[in-house]
Amino acid sequence: MIQIRKADTRGHAEHGGWLDSWHTFSFANYYDPAHMGYSVLRVINDDVIAPGAGFPMHAHQDMEIVTYVLEGALEHRDSLGNGDVIRPGDVQRMSAGTGIRHSEFNPSQTEPARLLQIWLLPQKTGVTPSYEQTRFDPAQLQGQFRVVASPDGRDGSVHINQDTLLYATKLNQGETARLELAPGRRAYLQVAQGDVELRGFPLHRGDGAEISQETEITLTGIHAAEVLVFDLQ
Repeated sequence: MIQIRKADTRGHAEHGGWLDSWHTFSFANYYDPAHMGYSVLRVINDDVIAPGAGFPMHAHQDMEIVTYVLEGALEHRDSLGNGDVIRPGDVQRMSAGTGIRHSEFNPSQTEPARLLQIWLLPQKTGVTPSYEQTRFDPAQLQGQFRVVASPDGRDGSVHINQDTLLYATKLNQGETARLELAPGRRAYLQVAQGDVELRGFPLHRGDGAEISQETEITLTGIHAAEVLVFDLQ
């Protein structure tokens, strides 16, 4: 079963010219009881941050936070002493656990930054906060699903404190990628860039799909595309 969530039905917030954000699930001032999350997936925010702008230091607790940069760059600093610049190809994971503070800024004075910020409920609360960042060569994603986050760090993916596998793929026009799902698992698909076809459904940038009672996901590029898939309980 596939249920499509079109990009323009998401929540939208524009903050004083420095942040333009689309919310797949209820977040901040956007509340929709029909879209509170999916399985343990709680937030997918599609953010565009203006040059030189960003989020000042703020706190999180008991949440798994994954940042996936699509355009530009994002400078991260946190209360654990980490300081990194995240660019396309990088996947960053922060386990907030008992509490962590961090800031995120666009370091460019001329170019906007676009990213997906993802929150998952943790499998275990009260863990020691931690941080991880890994880079994936685009060739590793091209025409295939590549695991980029997992509970056991398999295949060089970042570790997350949850029974979830996050896959990414890049597809050229006419290129197809397939992903098997174990019995009883669900999935959420998010089109980050471009256009794809899923089981006869055309999906475009910002579109999502809830997938259940399926054993395989088959995606074909309509135009050059980048897609994330969450394999969930």
